[in-house]
Amino acid sequence: MTRRSFLASAALASAQTSRPNVFMIAVDDWNDWVGALGGHPQVKTPNLDRLAASGLLFTDAHTAAPICNPSRTALLTGRRPSTTGIYGNDEKPWRTQLPSVVTLPQHFRANGYTTLGGGKVFHHGKGFNDPLSWDSYFFWNPDGRANNWTDGYSFPPDPEPQRPVTPMPSVSWRNFDWAPLDTDESAMPDYKVASWARQILHEKHAKPFFLAAGMFRPHIPWFVPKKYFDLYPLDSIVLPAVKDDDLSDVPPFARRVALNQHSRHDLLVGTGNWKRAVQAYLACISFSDAMIGRMLDALETGPHRDNTIVVLWSDHGYHLGEKSHWHKQSLWYRATHVPFIVKAGGVTKPATRCHRPVGLIDLYPTLCDLAGLKPPPALDGVSLRPLLTAPESSWDRPALVTYSKGNHAIRAERWSYIRYHDGSEELYDRRQDPNEWINLAANPVHTEIKSILRRWLPATEAPGGSIPTGVPD
Repeated sequence: MTRRSFLASAALASAQTSRPNVFMIAVDDWNDWVGALGGHPQVKTPNLDRLAASGLLFTDAHTAAPICNPSRTALLTGRRPSTTGIYGNDEKPWRTQLPSVVTLPQHFRANGYTTLGGGKVFHHGKGFNDPLSWDSYFFWNPDGRANNWTDGYSFPPDPEPQRPVTPMPSVSWRNFDWAPLDTDESAMPDYKVASWARQILHEKHAKPFFLAAGMFRPHIPWFVPKKYFDLYPLDSIVLPAVKDDDLSDVPPFARRVALNQHSRHDLLVGTGNWKRAVQAYLACISFSDAMIGRMLDALETGPHRDNTIVVLWSDHGYHLGEKSHWHKQSLWYRATHVPFIVKAGGVTKPATRCHRPVGLIDLYPTLCDLAGLKPPPALDGVSLRPLLTAPESSWDRPALVTYSKGNHAIRAERWSYIRYHDGSEELYDRRQDPNEWINLAANPVHTEIKSILRRWLPATEAPGGSIPTGVPD
């Protein structure tokens, strides 16, 4: 080895040992029902609240797409659905369409990090997890690796009662079901993933690590141990605020999305199941929060506490009756708003909040910036470091959300603008109307603001996708 190559290798080794670790926690279908966000008055999330208290909470963060596969693909590739053509769940695995793209963990792996994944990080369909991204991957189901790298949630050995429990699947689909389990929580997939992550966080590592742990709940079906249901007595459940004629001023296509055959709010109300479903969702949130707490405890008591960036995000929000809609797959605030927390030593300050609208598309360049890595070219997001260091800094970028080709939402600080593929529109004043109950798009007074917001729509859109019908995953 020449002296020059020796010095280069020594410099690289020094940089690697001084670089921070990254611990990324992904949760599934978790809207802003978090104590620190105030999304529901009864929700119990002590662990997310303490993480928010130790770092920076983005109070107005939004997904790139309100459905699992395109949301996760966008975050993990740094490219929007309108760039990649990855618009839905029922498509070919994203890697077959993007063979040369470098994912977030893959980029860290190429820059000297050990990349370790477990649970649901990429979408959990067969072929969607990415072997190129990981040095090692933990499957809670031992058959996961042989099963084309997928764990197969909501099927045995994922604990479940005799199905169906509720009357919903008879008019909907298999997974819209819920019940408390007389099962020890150690049998749950998320418990197993959290236990694996705890072990990683307690071990010493020769190189910096990028650790990603994906929690499946509160994704349907809502089956978790009974003690989490007991946190929310049924007779005291507070229901979401709903306006009976909320769809009267939205375009026909928006009504089609809201009232699809898999989103029967009328059925839940008519069968007396609205409170029961809300209770089950809250129970799953608190279960997931407890699993996250187990991992945070391990980080705080382990050797990597002071040199690990922690980031938590949900892939999208969730409706529980708002707009007469259930599940995700809409462009309204309830389906796009997500918990997003970053803790980075020397950058973020404890118990800080940023109220600027941001997108999860910005996470890839942000983590590269925090770790001192040059990001790959052509990412669609930008680093959020200016907001991490000074949360009140000016920020003129709204968040862009896409639901299938041609349907987009722009979330600015005051305004929420939606434009569908047929040219129909919605516009809401977020300050005066946080529930998005009054569509102002037809009011000529707002012609100029609509024109300004349209400038943030994609200039071009990749082919792919189909007109959405709102069918859940």
